[in-house]
Amino acid sequence: MIDIKFIRENPETVRNSQRGRGEDSSIVDQVLAADETRRQAIVEFEALRAEQNIFSKAVGAASGDEKQALLEKGKALSALVKSADARRSEAEAKSAELTLLLSNVLDPNAPIGGEADFVVLEHIGEPRDFTKDGFEPKDHVELGKLLGAIDTERGAKVSGARFYYLTGVGALLEFALVNYAISSAVHAGFIPMITPVLVKPPAMEGTGFLGQAAENVFSLEKDDFYLVGTSEVPLAAYHMDEIIDANKLPLRYAGYSTCFRREAGTYGKDTRGIIRVHQFDKVEMFTFCRLEDAQAEHQKLLQWEKDFLNAMEIPFRVIDVASGDLGSSAIRKFDCEAWIPTQGTYREVTSTSNCTEFQARRLNIRMRDGQEVSSVATLNGTLVAIPRMIVAILENHQNADGTVNVPAALQPFLGMSRFELV
Repeated sequence: MIDIKFIRENPETVRNSQRGRGEDSSIVDQVLAADETRRQAIVEFEALRAEQNIFSKAVGAASGDEKQALLEKGKALSALVKSADARRSEAEAKSAELTLLLSNVLDPNAPIGGEADFVVLEHIGEPRDFTKDGFEPKDHVELGKLLGAIDTERGAKVSGARFYYLTGVGALLEFALVNYAISSAVHAGFIPMITPVLVKPPAMEGTGFLGQAAENVFSLEKDDFYLVGTSEVPLAAYHMDEIIDANKLPLRYAGYSTCFRREAGTYGKDTRGIIRVHQFDKVEMFTFCRLEDAQAEHQKLLQWEKDFLNAMEIPFRVIDVASGDLGSSAIRKFDCEAWIPTQGTYREVTSTSNCTEFQARRLNIRMRDGQEVSSVATLNGTLVAIPRMIVAILENHQNADGTVNVPAALQPFLGMSRFELV
C-alpha cells in the first residue's frame, strides 16, 4: 500500500496517478478523511486512557467512602475508554480498508493511456520472411500435431476449453526450457525455488491480486485457499512479517510453479492453441532490494529476459506498458513480445514490473540497516512462460516439411537439434 504520510503530503500526485490508470481519484479524499478520523480517534482514546491511569492511582491512594465513590466513577470512565478504543479500532480498520483500494503511484515515465497506448522501446531481430524460404508457415497447433507435441483436443475432453497436454517432444521442450531458465538464473545469482501453488488470502491480497485482478483468480472457498496465477505471489510472501538484514540485499529468487488463471473477459481471444490457457508452468524472477536501487534492478530483470529470448533465437520487441494496463502494484512495466509468424504480430511472452514498496508494505516486509528499519522494494519478471515460448519456438524455427529446428541453447538439454515428424 502507499505510505499514508506520502498521501497526506502529495494528494494531487496520488490523484493524478489514479486518473492516469483510469481509476477513481476520489478514493484519495476518502482515504484522507478516514485518516483524519483515525488520528482523532487515537487522540481521544489515548487522552481517556491517560486520564484512566491517573484516576487509577487516585483510587489506590483513597480509602473508605471516598474510594467507593471513586470506584463508581471509575466504572463510568472505563466504559468511556472501552468505547473510545472501539471507535479507534473501527477507524483504523476503515482507514486501512480504503488505503488498500489505491493503486501504486505511477512512475512519471510510464506512458499514459489504455492497452493500445504502449510505447515501443526497441526491436531485436528481424521477423523471418517465409516467402523467401518458399513455404507458408504452419501455426503451432498444426505443428504440435505433426510433431506429436501438443494435444488440445484431449485436453478439452478431460478438462474443458483452454487446457492441453504436452506430449513427447512437447513435454521434453518444457523440461529443457525450465532447466535452461533455472541454470541461467542461478548463474546470474538467483536462488532457485519451487513454490506452493495454494496460498492463504493474506498472501494473495498482500501482492495486490485481490483488487482489479480478482476476477482472474481461482479460489477454493471451502478450504480458504487461492490458486496462484504466478509464483510472484508465494515469492513475495516468503518474507511476510519479517525484517530482512539490509546487508543481504538484493535478494533474488527464481521460482518455478504451475500457474492458474481464469482468463475472465478474454472469451473469443486466442481460443485456438495454447497462447491463452487456464493452466501453465512458468519460471519467475523476484527481487527484494533497497528502494533507491529499484529502477536499476528493473533494468537488470529486463536484460535477463532479453538474454533469454535472444538465446531462443526469436525476434521480439520491448514495450513500455501504458498506465491503464498496469497491475495495481506496478509503477512501471516492460513487456517483451515475441514475433508470431502465423499471426503476423508480436505477442507478450515475458514482462517485468517495479512495485517499489507497495507490496512489501502490505505484506509487512521491511529491512534493517544498522539501527534503522525502513521499507524494501519488490520487483518481478517472467523468465519463461512455457506455452507461449513453445508457440514462439515452433513457429519461428519450423521447416517446410513441418519439422522444427531446436535453438542451439536448448540442444544440450534435449540431446537433439531438430524435432522430427511422428
